[in-house]
Amino acid sequence: MTTARLTLNLDALVTNWRNLDALTNCETAAVVKANGYGLDAGRVGKALAKAGARNFFVAIAEEGVALRRAIGPGPGISVFAGHMEGDAKLLRDFQLTPMLNSLDQMLRHFESLPGHPFGVQLDTGMNRLGMEAAEWAAVRDIALSQGPVLLMSHLACSDASNHPMNAHQLQNFLDLTEGLDLPRSLAATGGLLLGRNYHFDLCRPGIGLYGGLPFGDALPVAQLDLPVIQIRSLDPGETVGYGNGWTAQRPSRIATVAAGYADGLHRALGSGQVQVYAGDTPCPVAGRVSMDLITVDVTDLSNDPSHLSILNERQTVDTLADAAGTIGYEILTSLGSRYARSYTG
Repeated sequence: MTTARLTLNLDALVTNWRNLDALTNCETAAVVKANGYGLDAGRVGKALAKAGARNFFVAIAEEGVALRRAIGPGPGISVFAGHMEGDAKLLRDFQLTPMLNSLDQMLRHFESLPGHPFGVQLDTGMNRLGMEAAEWAAVRDIALSQGPVLLMSHLACSDASNHPMNAHQLQNFLDLTEGLDLPRSLAATGGLLLGRNYHFDLCRPGIGLYGGLPFGDALPVAQLDLPVIQIRSLDPGETVGYGNGWTAQRPSRIATVAAGYADGLHRALGSGQVQVYAGDTPCPVAGRVSMDLITVDVTDLSNDPSHLSILNERQTVDTLADAAGTIGYEILTSLGSRYARSYTG
């Protein structure tokens, strides 16, 4: 088989959710946007709903539709983008709750879906989504008269626990919601880990569920095994790959494996950046990552491998992200469609 295999451990995912939930004294929801961070929102959602998650968050209404079809009626599904033009039928038919971000969205929602549940997103300093203080002050009484189910905001720097922006946004959130007897939410994974001052009534972890930082105790959820297509012998001085990116310093064996940057393995993961693994034995990447292929120095292995692992408990999404100069979120959400996917748990 020449297709790389991506194995996703749903038991590890559920354990991560339960371990994060154990750190709070409030409800723990789950963020499953971007197709469950690239791992299949339907399977992720069903596993977490079975484990006890009662609320989910997605980016746009269409994601909410796909999730509802997978998990069925019952659990709440909230939409970060709010109520966009043309969303009314989807929000109504699939029981989705928009997090309204502006006066325009509020008017659209109240006119097209009177009585339909909604939340309000407040901007506490990130300047991305949500109502700023002046806009919220102008519409607050109108919004409250319609009974929002959640008031929420989003932290900009929660992955850096000592960043002063965290306390600044927390105070802004308290100021904007002071005296209101309504459910509130401020924390995603990073905010959850900042402690109970940030938890309010609902936390909504995302990346921590899938094995990524800043949840340092997360179990790895994804493993990626790459089949070896060919192994060749090189003499000292021979080169490998585009641009003669690697030169043999000794008699060497080079394995070519079936995956590349078209599969989400960034071109920056070339020589000297990461290892691939034959069981517990690391083997260095040799030369550049190309579109469909990666070459690996397997000289020190006693036997020719049939496959090599690039993503596993020894080399996590964050290890790959550091090597590529990006973040674990991007590694996960870039994992390509060509992988043969299997699920355990």
